[in-house]
Amino acid sequence: MPPPPAARAKVLRAFAELLVESGERAATLEAVADRAGVSKGGLLYHFPSKDALVDGVLDHLSALTSADVETMRAAPEGAADYLLRTSTVIDGEFGVVYLAVSRLAQGPYPRARDVLDEAQAAWTQTVREELGDPVLSRAVSLMGEGLYALASFGATGLGDREIDDLLVLVRDVAAARATTARPRA
Repeated sequence: MPPPPAARAKVLRAFAELLVESGERAATLEAVADRAGVSKGGLLYHFPSKDALVDGVLDHLSALTSADVETMRAAPEGAADYLLRTSTVIDGEFGVVYLAVSRLAQGPYPRARDVLDEAQAAWTQTVREELGDPVLSRAVSLMGEGLYALASFGATGLGDREIDDLLVLVRDVAAARATTARPRA
């Protein structure tokens, strides 16, 4: 997928930042244009309405999630390791856009909730490809959500050693469940 034009990318980033910092009501077209350093006409060229801007940020999160899932699959330490360690990172492009979409999901944007659910399902499926256990894979995905929530609220997160301990637990549980698994009828 080719990168979005520079002005379009600046507008999406500005919208995401305003959503995170001030909420959906404050993220007016004028405020977004001002934050992005573009004219309102330049913003309207890419996004003719606020709904189009919402759709743009939702599509951007979907694209970022797809790229993230591919990186998870290629991660040398595995998908579960990648997911838990990156769930504490909130300051990059992905973190800002994900948090912005989370804010939209709290309002009248049902597609925002769908995009978040799709991201969660993609991460869970990728972890399942590694672990093979659907319940454990969902638990790992939810651990990642919890780590992200803590980080996004500014709470003291887990350090590398504590994440290492969680991953040992995940692998121990995966091994134990694999040896006791019974074929389903």
